[in-house]
Amino acid sequence: MSSDTEVIVNPDTYLDDIPHAAFARLRAQEAVVWMEEPEVPLWPTGPGFWGVLRHAEIKQVMRDPITYSSHIRATQISDPPTERALEFVQRMMLNQDPPQHSRLRRMLASAFTPKAIARLDDRISAWARELTDRVAADRECDFAELAADLPLQTLAEVFGVPQQDRWLMYDWSNRVIGYQDPEYALSAKASADGSTDMAKRAMELRPRPDANGYLPDQRTREGMPDLYAYAQDLAELKRRQPGEDIMSNLVAEGITNAEFENMFWLLSVAGNETLRNALPGGMYALLSNLDEQRKVRQDRSLLPGAVEEILRWWSTVMRFRRTATVDTELGGQRIRAGDKVVVWFSSGNRDERVFAEPDRFDVTRTPNDHLSFGHGPHYCIGAHLAKSQMRALFAAVFDRLGEVEPAGEIVRLRSNFQHGVKHLPISW
Repeated sequence: MSSDTEVIVNPDTYLDDIPHAAFARLRAQEAVVWMEEPEVPLWPTGPGFWGVLRHAEIKQVMRDPITYSSHIRATQISDPPTERALEFVQRMMLNQDPPQHSRLRRMLASAFTPKAIARLDDRISAWARELTDRVAADRECDFAELAADLPLQTLAEVFGVPQQDRWLMYDWSNRVIGYQDPEYALSAKASADGSTDMAKRAMELRPRPDANGYLPDQRTREGMPDLYAYAQDLAELKRRQPGEDIMSNLVAEGITNAEFENMFWLLSVAGNETLRNALPGGMYALLSNLDEQRKVRQDRSLLPGAVEEILRWWSTVMRFRRTATVDTELGGQRIRAGDKVVVWFSSGNRDERVFAEPDRFDVTRTPNDHLSFGHGPHYCIGAHLAKSQMRALFAAVFDRLGEVEPAGEIVRLRSNFQHGVKHLPISW
């Protein structure tokens, strides 16, 4: 019989659900526990890590980049397989510490303020209505497929990517985030049609599966030549024809080519994938709690609170890693310099010390101090944009489709990192 820690790190577990009972048992005993590392294809299995399970200790780690570094060995549990691969991922804002992280974040800040997002709200709402109008007469759809297009349309607008190229981002995120899932780790099934010259060049460079159907390791630069070719062409386009978009701003700020490429990777993959899974995750929450769905349908003033509860209850990004820079103590455990420290947001978001009846989905829950956008200097810069899209799509569903019901079983992503949804059939 597997131990609770073995269950938690095993990506097969998440084909059924987050193992909330295992987290709760461990959380009741300790704030921080030792966990053995799972095997990851092509990457070395390390010595293990400290799993941080309680809300307070997760916050402590996330707000202290001096003691707990994102940069030293990056933010995934497994160390990159080579020093070259490590140097590649260390260039990303996600894997940097202040002040380098702060410099890159400042370049993006003006595009993600509440005021800036408010200017996009009408357009986002229009896209959400178009998506629901498209399927309304069908009486059923795969909500995971429907929802995937909204973040793509929004990100294309914000980044200055031609709308006809937006499905390239869907393909890239499948390949990067889905590395633990055979359906995505094998030759990606997603179509990535684009009609611009940039898209055509990228598709010519897209890696082909080998004789066994496997793609190169998508977590390395060598595994994503199409993404980086597109980023290079996009940067050149923005130098020649700047617009009112993030990528034009980055070029104008004098960002280096390597920084631009890695920023494009981060925003087009991570910025897309998290919301793409939060939307069907939220629909699953509403399907599983019909009384709560009816409350929101009848009283739309509850929708903002419902979105916050979806983020807590579903926990799209389940964990991130830091590396201890010095000997320290956390949650009663002695942490040594160089130890891996992994915060489990999926556990902190159900911590009984913070949330009454944490397993209950409650659209009126207040306060709701969830950790789904992180905490501290790495708090998600796109949080306001994500919540705007969630509110828009659920409002459009309630307006156009009415009461929604399950039409089949949810199919989840095999991953202990991203709480992903591959399919969610619904009817109305």
